[in-house]
Amino acid sequence: MWIDPITGNETDDGILVLTCPNAFSCRRVQEHYGALIHQTILGHGGRDCRFVAKNGSKTESDKPLAVNGTQMAIPELASKPTAGRFLHKDFTFDQFIVGRSNDFAYSASLSMASRRRSDQSCLFLMSKTGLGKSHLAQAIGHHIIQEYPHERVYYVTAEDFSNEMVASFRNDCFDQFKGKYRRQCDVLLLEDVHCLGGKDRTQQELASTLDSLYDAGKKIIFSSCYRPTEIPRLNDKLRSRFSYGLVSTIEPPDFKTRVRILNQKAKAKKVAIPRDVAHYLAGELTEDIRQLESGVIQVAAKSSLLGMPIDNQLAESVIRNIICSRKAITVDVIKKMVCRHYNVSLKDLVSRSRKQAIVRPRQMAIFLSRRYTDAPLQAIGKAFNRYHATALHSINAIEKGVHKSAALRKQLDYLTEKLDRGDF
Repeated sequence: MWIDPITGNETDDGILVLTCPNAFSCRRVQEHYGALIHQTILGHGGRDCRFVAKNGSKTESDKPLAVNGTQMAIPELASKPTAGRFLHKDFTFDQFIVGRSNDFAYSASLSMASRRRSDQSCLFLMSKTGLGKSHLAQAIGHHIIQEYPHERVYYVTAEDFSNEMVASFRNDCFDQFKGKYRRQCDVLLLEDVHCLGGKDRTQQELASTLDSLYDAGKKIIFSSCYRPTEIPRLNDKLRSRFSYGLVSTIEPPDFKTRVRILNQKAKAKKVAIPRDVAHYLAGELTEDIRQLESGVIQVAAKSSLLGMPIDNQLAESVIRNIICSRKAITVDVIKKMVCRHYNVSLKDLVSRSRKQAIVRPRQMAIFLSRRYTDAPLQAIGKAFNRYHATALHSINAIEKGVHKSAALRKQLDYLTEKLDRGDF
C-alpha cells in the first residue's frame, strides 16, 4: 500500500529522490518506513545515502527524509499485513484475558508466535463464535510483525481466499495468485475454514498451497467453529492438513474470567463499574465475550444518557434487553416456533422431504438449535432425523445464505429477536 507506489531516481550529487503519489503518502513513508528504507539501501549500496521525498504533484514536500533512528513499532498502528484484511489493533496477547477455558489455546498461540518450539508449524483454533479464536489468531500476527518485521504475514478468511482464487482465474493471473501464497508468504492466518465445505476447486488449491508452506517450514494458523473432522463436504486431503498440527479448543469463560473480561472492557472504555455490578453482569451474561462487551457498552450508555449511577438496578434494566434465557430454549421449542413462522407441520419438518418449502425451515431450525442450545451436533441431527453431517450442512447453508439473500437475513433476524426476547 505504501511502498509499492514509490518511484526512485538517483541524481548526480548522490541524492536518492523518492517520489510519492501525494503529500499524505509522503509523510506516512517518512514517519514509518524511512529508517527501514535507509537501512536497506545501506545493505545493498554499501555507502550512506540522503533521501529527498517529493510529492508527485507538488514541490512543497521537497525536504530531506528523517532517516536517523530505528523503525517505528508496527503494532502501534492498525497493522496491515502483506495481504488480506487488517489486524485489529486491540487483538494482541496483552489484551487477551487468560482463564481455565482458554489457557491451553493461549499458551499454544504464544509458543508459535515466539518460536519457542521449532517443530510447531501448524495450529488449529476451534471455538464457537465470540470466544476469542480470532483474537488469538491475530495476536500471533501482531507478535510476529513486531518481533520479526521482515516476515510476511497474510491474514485472510477462507471466503477471501476462495474469492481471490476465482478472481485470479477470471483475470488470467492464476500463477501470480499461486506464487503469492506459496512463495511470498511466511505466516498464513486463515479464518473460518469451515466455509470451504463443498468448494472442491478451492480445497484442491489450498491443499497444494499448504503442502508448499509445510515443506518450506512456514507457520500456519487456522480457525473454525468446528473441528476438522466435523466440517462437512471437506475432502480427505484438506481435512488431514487441518488436523496435521495442534488442535486447540476454546471453551466459554468461567465466572472469574468473565469478571476480569468485564473489568478490562470497562477500563478500555474508561467506565468505572462497581464490583457488585461487575459480578452481577458476569453472572447473567454467560454466552460469550461479545455479550459481555455489549453489557458494558449498554450500561455505560444508559448511565451517561439518563444521568443515573451505575448500580444493580441499572444493570438489571439493561440485562433484560440482551440476555438470552438458554434454560427455556430447547430444540423442541425452536422446532415449534419455526413451524409456526413458516406454516409447516412438525411432521413435515422432520420428514425426509426435500421440497424447498420444507428444507429451508428445517435448515433454519437446525441453525437456531446450534446457536441457542447446548445440545451436541449429533443430538440436534437426531432431533430432525438427520446425521450430524447433514446438520452441519444446514448450518453452513444458513450462514452463507444470509450473506446472499436479504429476505433470509430478515427471517433470521426476526426469529433470533423472538428468542432473545423469550417470545416463543
